[in-house]
Order: sequence, then C-alpha cells, then structure tokens
Amino acid sequence: MRSLRLVSLCPLLKRFSSFANEPYHHQICKFSSCGPPYSSSFWAGKDPTDFAAALSHSENSMSLTLGTQVHGHVMKLGFAEDIFSQNNLIKMYKKFGVLDDGFKLFDEMPYRNLVSWTLIISGAIQLGHFEVGVEMFMEMTRTGLVPNEFAFGSVMKACTSMGASDFGSCVHCFALKIGLEINPFVGCSILNFYAKLGDIVAGERIFEGLNYVDIGCWNSMIGGYAQCGYGLEAVNIVSSMRWDRITMDKFTFVNVLQGCTDLGDMDIGKQIHGLILRSEMEFDTSVMNALMHMYFENGGRNSAWKVFRRMLNKDVVSWNTVFGGACQYEDSGEVARLYHEFIGTGMRPNYVTFSGLFRRCAQLCDLNLGLQFFCHALCFGFFNEYTVACSLINMFAQCGTMEMACLVFESGLLTDITPWNELISGHNLNYHEIEALQIFCKLWELGVEANEFTFCSILESCSRSEDWQMCRQIHAAIIKSGFVYQGYVCNSLVECYIKLGLLDESFKLFCCNEKLDIACWGMMVSALVHQGYSCEAIRFLRFMIDAGEKPDEFVMGSIFNSCAEIAAYQQTICVHPFVIKMGYDANVFVASAVIDAYAKCGDIGSARMAFDQSYCSNDLITYNTMIMAYARDGLVSEAMDIFETMKLANLQPSQATFVSLLSACGHRGLVDQGRLLFESIHLDYGLVPSPENYGCLVDMLSRNGYLEEAKHIIEVMPFPPWPAICRSLLSGCRIHGNRKLAEWGAKKLLELVPKNNAAYILLTKVYSERNSWEDVAKVQRIMMESRISKDAGCSWIQT
Repeated sequence: MRSLRLVSLCPLLKRFSSFANEPYHHQICKFSSCGPPYSSSFWAGKDPTDFAAALSHSENSMSLTLGTQVHGHVMKLGFAEDIFSQNNLIKMYKKFGVLDDGFKLFDEMPYRNLVSWTLIISGAIQLGHFEVGVEMFMEMTRTGLVPNEFAFGSVMKACTSMGASDFGSCVHCFALKIGLEINPFVGCSILNFYAKLGDIVAGERIFEGLNYVDIGCWNSMIGGYAQCGYGLEAVNIVSSMRWDRITMDKFTFVNVLQGCTDLGDMDIGKQIHGLILRSEMEFDTSVMNALMHMYFENGGRNSAWKVFRRMLNKDVVSWNTVFGGACQYEDSGEVARLYHEFIGTGMRPNYVTFSGLFRRCAQLCDLNLGLQFFCHALCFGFFNEYTVACSLINMFAQCGTMEMACLVFESGLLTDITPWNELISGHNLNYHEIEALQIFCKLWELGVEANEFTFCSILESCSRSEDWQMCRQIHAAIIKSGFVYQGYVCNSLVECYIKLGLLDESFKLFCCNEKLDIACWGMMVSALVHQGYSCEAIRFLRFMIDAGEKPDEFVMGSIFNSCAEIAAYQQTICVHPFVIKMGYDANVFVASAVIDAYAKCGDIGSARMAFDQSYCSNDLITYNTMIMAYARDGLVSEAMDIFETMKLANLQPSQATFVSLLSACGHRGLVDQGRLLFESIHLDYGLVPSPENYGCLVDMLSRNGYLEEAKHIIEVMPFPPWPAICRSLLSGCRIHGNRKLAEWGAKKLLELVPKNNAAYILLTKVYSERNSWEDVAKVQRIMMESRISKDAGCSWIQT
C-alpha cells in the first residue's frame, strides 16, 4: 500500500510543503492547536459515528477550520486506523475541494477499502484533475479491488472530458466484463461518453441494454441525440416518454430544447413549450433560458422576448441568452440600452456577457461601443479572462484596429493557441498577409502547438501573398505536426497550391490523401473552377465518378459553372442527364447553374426548358438566372415576361433582378422603360438601388447617347464613382463623339486608377474619330512616358 505512486500528484501537495518531513497526523495536530470547538472532555468516549456527525456538521456549515480540528481530535484519540473515520475525513476534504490534504491523508492510511479509493478518485475528477483520477483508478484495480458504479461513473466522466476514446472503450469493456454496464448510473455515464464523442449508435446500444431505465437514462439519451445533431430523434424520445407516462424533469426539457434548436423547427419547439407549462416548469430558470435560446435561434424573436419578460427569476445566463439572441437583430443603440437595463438590475456580468457583447460589437463594426464595454470589463476584472481577451482581439480586428488587437494579445496570452488563431485571422481579415505570416513564425519559434485552425488560416495568408516558398515550409510544418491527413487542413493545402498555380503539387497531395471524401473532391473541383481551370475541373468529375464517389450538389453546381465559363456545350448536354438521374435538378443552385450554362453556350431554348422543368421554378435565384439569360441575348420582351411571372408568384425582386433587366434595356435601346424600372426599385419595391443598379443605368444612358444625364447620375448617386462606371461613360462618349465629356470621364477614371490603360485607349479613339490627331499623339506620348501599353487581344474556338 505504501508503494502508491504519487509522482503526478506533486502539484497537489504544495500547500503543506513546510510539513513535508513530518507524519501527516502530527501536521494536523499542529494545525488544530489554534483552539478546538469543543473541549477535550467533550470528545472523551466518542466513537466514529460521532466524528462522522461532527464532520457532516462542518460540511453543512461550510467550515473547513472545524473539519480540520475534528481531524486533529480523530488522530489524538487513536482513530488513525479506523477506515470509517478516515473515509469521512477524505469525504470532508473532497467537499471543500482541498484535494492535497485528502491525498496526504489517503497516503498515510494503513488500510484502504473500496470506499477510500472511490472517494479519492471521484474527488480528483470532480475538481478537474482528470489524469490523476484515471491514474488512481488504475492503481485501485492493480490492488485487486473491483470498482463500484461510482468509480466507473467518475472515470467515464474523466474520459469524456479528456476525449480519451480508447481508454474509455477499455473502461466500458471492463464494466461489461464485471456486469456493471446494465447499472443505470454506469450506463448513463457510458452513454454520455459515446454521445460526446459523436458515436450515437454505441449510445443507443447501451440504452437498449439497460435493465432499468430511470429519468437520468432518458435524459442522457435525449442529450446524446441533441449533442450529435439528431434533433428529431431527441424529440421522438420525449414523445416515447410522454406515451409511457414518465414524469419529465428540467434536464429533459433543457436537452430536448437543444434538439429543437438543432432541428430548426419552431412548431415542435412551441409544443415543447406547452409541455413545459403543463409540467409547471415555467418557474425553473434553466428551462426558460433554454426555451429563450430555442426561440431566438429559430427566428421566434417576439416569443423569446415574451418568455424573458415573464420570467420571475432571471439570472446572468438569462441576460447572456438575450444578449446573444436579441442583439443579432438590434443596432448599437439597442444593444447599449439592453446592457444598461441589465446593469440596473444589480446583477454582476460574467465573462460570457462581455465575450458575447464584444462579438456583437465586432459584427456591428462599432468600435466606440466596444471600447465602452471594454472599460466595464476592466472595472469588473475580466480583462485577463481568456475568453474575453480572445473576443477583444476579434472585435478590434473586425473594426480594423489591429494595433489594439496586438496590444491585447501581447498582454500575456501566449500559451494557448486560440488567441494566436484570432490574431492571424484578424490580419487576414485586414489584408495584412505579411504580418500574419510573421505571427505564425513567432508562434512556431516559441513552440506553441498549432492546431488545424492555425494551419487553415496561415495557408490563406500564403495564397493571398502568393508566397509559394512559405507555402512549402508550412506544408512541412503540417507534416511535422501530424495534420497532413486532417480533412480541413489537407483541403486548405490543396486549395493554396491551386491558387498559387502549382497544380502538380496540389494533384500529388490530393492523390496521396488516403481519406478522400466528398468534401475533398468538392473542394478540388470548386478551387479549379474559381481559378479558371474549367477543363481540369470537368476532368476531375470523371476521375471522381471512376473512383466510385457520388458527386453532391455543390460539385455539380461547380461543374456547370465551369461549363458556362468556357461555353462547353457538349459537356453541358452530357452532364445534364446525370444531374436529373441523381435528383439534383431539385436543388436551386444546380438548377440555376444548368440554366446559366445552356444560356452561355448559346442554347437559350434548352435554358428555358431547364427552367420550366425545374422543381425550383418558384425560387428567386432561378428566376434571376433566366432573366439574365434572356437579357444577355437581348430578348427584352421574354425577360420582362419572366419578370411578370415572378411577380405573379409573389416573389420579391432583388437588385440582381433589376441589374439584368436594366442591362437588357440598355442593349436594346429601351431607355424610357429602363428609367421606369430604375425608379420602381425604390417606389414600388422599397429597395435601395445598389451600385450595380446605378452602373447599369449609367451604361444604358451612355450607350444610347444620354451622356449629360449619365454624367449627372454619376455626380448625384450616393456612392463614390468606381472605374467601371467611368469606363461606361467613356465608351458612350466614344460611340457618340462627345469630346468634352470624354475628357471629363477620362480624368475621373485616371484619378481612380492612374495606371489603367482603358482611359487612354478610349480617349484616343474619341480623338481619332474626330480627326484630332495632335491630341492622339499627345495621349500616346503620355502612355509611352508612363510605360502603359495596350493589352494584346486574343480569340479561341472550340473543336
């Protein structure tokens, strides 16, 4: 017994290091000499049950001093070898969280029974010392003792918290071997273990194998389904409980409400709300907090507010739920007003409060409000709180103040990877790729262990900075860290190589991946399409089918986008039947991509046929795609017919709808109709015209000779001019020979992009068509002096 290994427990024994050379009962006698609560005569003739009662009294009165003094008298009166008294002392130290004293006592016990071991194991695990608890559990089994249900439950909790799947499975087998798996307490612990690790099938087997299923087992099963994203199954379990007339408790409702949140079905959530009212649980704060969260997440903002206002006992979690849910719909003023109301209740915010508020300020890009919350976080002492500091870094990065984000980071958060990830993501967000790479280098030099999020973020920095050498170095770091076959990291690495134009490297890495899933294939196809390698993307679809993989809707949408990009008509008509066979024509994005591909290949009839046959023909995206297809071919009347059909279907047009229609009107010279369309954006549909709408209007007016009106639109629109809109005016001036406005447009364009050749080329054409050869020579001389050249033209045919 004395050979117990306590090497890993040394950090727990520092508190009484000054007594390390004395037996523990001498230490306790010294510690208790400050004056016992009772006289020595009081303890004379007492037995272990009296000591147990006194220790229980110390626990109930929350007096550690009293418990320690009772410990001293237990030793003085000769009960040092009484296991019952020693176990009660360990229980008392466990209750107060003084685990180092409990371990000292445990180490000096001459005899230990199952209760002794179970108390010390459960105490270590309850206080978060999971590795210590697991080590003690293994030591107990080596002594020949058979663990009871409480020891098994505690060690399964430790395995769950540590994510120790292999060891947890071994403990499960041990419980199965000695017949404790069917114990409800052990069964719930094992069920929860598998659910937290995402193996819900194993959890179902455990649940079905239990001899007696109490409310705790039902709750564990519901919670397991909810944690693994099986919201409907969690609701079905509650229906079964309802059918079997099992009384539900607050944990039942909290778990099933989480399932309703994942399911996204507010109607089922309302039914659960009715059950809560019938069960008289509306006065339980935790249940109402979960109900509010469900309503907020499923779009029931008004219902969530009603629940909140009717709550009698609000706690800080209630307010945090409101901050996280209601603030998604509010502006800065409402967020500040809500926080002021919270402070007025006299409650103290916690780190979750400030973390959520900083994230909301980041979404609003409101640095002033964020700084005010920052001052409050300082006043309440939460600046050094890990989660709050990470949220602060995120807020400052979102607001574009990376200097302040760096100051928060440098305040001492250098040991964990999460703040490093926030800082790297912040630099990427603000297009500071070089700084992000420098942060990663510093992280690597300090030996901070990077995770998959670190590598994904830094690979994004590499692709943006076009630093292929750094990409190779990070690839080596990924291999060294063991993340080369991790799904997200591998996909990010392949995508980075593609963006850098290193197709051979990306293909090699792709082929070396032993765990190719649909996400890997989809990423490869999508990345090739976005980088302009459309032929290679179509070829990858063939490889994917030959490998026995079933393409999903995202892959098929990308394939049709590539067909549209290169006008690959034969590939389009070959892949379209495959899409219908797989049933993806019911997906709005695939259906829209099919319509777009046919239209860009010049087969407007097949595009219309695909639109008419689409199950998604009542969706705005497919309507916009069809309108754009007609507009591109100059078929204005057909585009307007689709527009009228869309209105009959009670679909609200978007800015994209008007972009297509205005573009069609411009190409057909229907200026009056185009003006009316533009005015209807705000007057009839209550939309604010977008920059693209203004761009189409100016292009239409310029193309058809209304140059002064186009210039006026550029001057009065609520957006600063951009290069494309100036080029539209310049092109119109060239068509209609307006030298004065051409010079004005060219000046505007050169102010925006000084090295752009379009301004010089269009201005040269205006001068040449008016035989102003001196001006042409002057412009060409400026181009030569500025080393601005005209891009070479090109053409291609499909064989």
